[in-house]
Amino acid sequence: MIDYTFAKTEEDLKKILALQVVNLPGSISPQEALEQGFLTVVHDLDLLQDMNSPYPHTVAKVGEEVVGFALSMTEEVKTRIPVLVPFFERIQQLKWAGQPVTNFRYILMGQVCVAKDYRGQGVFLGLYRKMQERMSPHFDLILTEISERNTRSMRAHEKVGFVEIARYEAPDGERWVVVGIDCSFVG
Repeated sequence: MIDYTFAKTEEDLKKILALQVVNLPGSISPQEALEQGFLTVVHDLDLLQDMNSPYPHTVAKVGEEVVGFALSMTEEVKTRIPVLVPFFERIQQLKWAGQPVTNFRYILMGQVCVAKDYRGQGVFLGLYRKMQERMSPHFDLILTEISERNTRSMRAHEKVGFVEIARYEAPDGERWVVVGIDCSFVG
């Protein structure tokens, strides 16, 4: 049985990092990245610990094994993740429901991943529903960005209810799609 909860211990964070490393482009073939999706950002334990407070990362666990995660991220860490700086800058220009995004309380989902053996079983949806439930008292929106090349992630985010807000090209030439979902919708 899959339990949706939050990263509570250093061991949970280490298990997130272990799952992350096997899903980075250097660990998977280009074909697998195309078919199964991929991660972009590499975190270290210190950064992951800092990001885990005050809004802990959402994890899917089977026993003590972390089989999926959705990372919580606030703007306090933006300078520590250089690849995300253009995303943080872009947020200032975006609109949600016809209003500036900055008029809303929002949290960033920093990365989502499901272990290979658990894909296609609703874990992705479970992670986001738990994140929405936990964040809804504190935030109006969950925002994230997805590489245009990551078509599997694009489809998965659409399926759980994320809507496209904007597209842009980062200085390194990578094209990104910014998506959001209302935190109050849980169901």
